[in-house]
Order: sequence, then C-alpha cells, then structure tokens
Amino acid sequence: MVDTLLVLKTDVDTLRGYREGVPRLLEIFRARKLRASFFFSFGPDNSGKAIRRIFKKGFLQKMRRTKAPSAYGIRTLLYGTLLPAPKIVQSEPGVFIRAVREGHDCGIHCWDHVHWHDNLHRMSEEQIRAEFRKSMELFDRYAGRAAKSCAAPGWQATPASLSVQDELGFDYCSDVRGSGYPFHPRMGGRVFKTLQIPTTLPTLDEVLGEIPQERLNDRYMELLQPGLNVHTIHAEMEGGGQNALFEDLLDRCAQRGVVFKTLDDIALEISIRKPIIHTCDVVAGEIPGRWGTVAVQRCAREERDG
Repeated sequence: MVDTLLVLKTDVDTLRGYREGVPRLLEIFRARKLRASFFFSFGPDNSGKAIRRIFKKGFLQKMRRTKAPSAYGIRTLLYGTLLPAPKIVQSEPGVFIRAVREGHDCGIHCWDHVHWHDNLHRMSEEQIRAEFRKSMELFDRYAGRAAKSCAAPGWQATPASLSVQDELGFDYCSDVRGSGYPFHPRMGGRVFKTLQIPTTLPTLDEVLGEIPQERLNDRYMELLQPGLNVHTIHAEMEGGGQNALFEDLLDRCAQRGVVFKTLDDIALEISIRKPIIHTCDVVAGEIPGRWGTVAVQRCAREERDG
C-alpha cells in the first residue's frame, strides 16, 4: 500500500506575511511537531505595483473573490507606490532565523516578488543571476549556510531562470505546477539538471469563493492521492485570516494517517534511492482560479505511467 505523502510548501510574499503569518505558522507546526518547506522573499515588498495587472484577464475577479485587501492589508497594497517598499527579511531577521533554527526546510522565493512575477520573461540570465545573488547573500548571512533550493513566485520560469538555477547547484527547485512526481525540466529546447518538484494541489486563493467555505477542506481531502502531494500555502492567508481553516485541514490529514514530508526530504530520498528521473516539458498553461499563465509540467504518457 502506497502512503499518502503531503508536503506543505509555504510561500512568503509580503512583509505582513513574513512578520505576522510566518510566526503564526511556526506555532501551528510546532504544536503538531511538523516540518514544512518555507520560501522567503528577501528584498523589497513592492506589492502595490501589482496594480499594473488590473487589466490582465482574471486579476480583478481573483482580488474580489479572495478579499485581497483584508487578507493582505491596505498598507501592503500601497507598498512600492504611495508608500515606500520596505525590505522584508532585513526588517526583522529573527523571523527567518527562527524558521531555520526550528528545523524547517528553508529556501529562496525571490528578491522582489512582483518584479520576478511580472518581468521574468524579459529578464536576461545576468539579471536573474543578480536577483539570486542578493537573496543568497542574505540567506547565507542569517542562516549561516548557503541556500540549496528555490521556488519561483507565481510559478514563473523561463529557460534563462532554469539555466541560472543549474549554475547555482541547488538540490531542488519547485517552480512548476504538475502531476506530483519529480522530474528534470525541458524548456526552450534545453534539458536542465536541477530536480523540479511540482505543486500538485490547488492553492487556497484558487478555490476560495469557488467552493463554499465549509466545503473547502472536504475538497482538499478528496484531492489527496496515494503518493506525493505538494500543497502550496501562503503566509498571508493560511498564516493570516484563514489559519483556523488550515489547522482543521492539518488535523483531518493527521486523523487520516497522511505522512507529512518536506521538499528536502523528497530530494534527499531521491538522491539515496536514485530512481529513474524522467524529463518533462515545462510549458505555459492556465490554472483554474488563477489569472495569467504559470509554468506547467507536461510529460509523455509512458513517463506518467512509469
């Protein structure tokens, strides 16, 4: 019988999520003796600049459906426009240091979340390298070791970003949405060596408002499958106003016997067992409940079944 494995991949996008959401999530995980994977935005919180997306298909609907102003806070929605963009990790390094010291799998989300999300397709390898360099310098300073993983904002990836990740020697990255098994990415006619571990479950902001609140966790329990499931959560939501809903989900998973893992657990097990790692294409695709396109894993049938 195959265990149901669940990775909690935690994206930290904003100053509010970092200073308020991460400590709350750390308490939730400590109470349940769980490790999670955390990915930190290290540089400025330019969330207010996301207003440029207002004319993008589906953006306004998502903002209304998820009640973004209350989830993220009015100040967050003004950072980088009417208010200066504050640095996230540098504002209070102790939050990041605590996550590291409590044994969580910590990696890099980005330097500037909005900039990466909205402009990656125009960025050169040198520009991407510079973004990583700034984040990695802070990671090393506060963690006392080099960063060994990353997860791209908004699941945005290009051949240039995958190439830089290969240079940096990460153990794994988690930049795509996909089927649940780790793979080597192929994009722009090139195959890249860094292991990709995809997100498999819909995020809360993708289903919030589409499913009645009281049914949300029922739906997540239905979606959990034997084998690897990766659930991306956000410090601003599951660590904010939706924390009670998230705790209920964790408790339901524990009652069902779900085995909690981290992404570095998965990468380590692969390095020890050395299974066949298939190569899959990474393409731009749409996800229900999410505006714009994201990087999606596409594999041949024989690879999916293999």
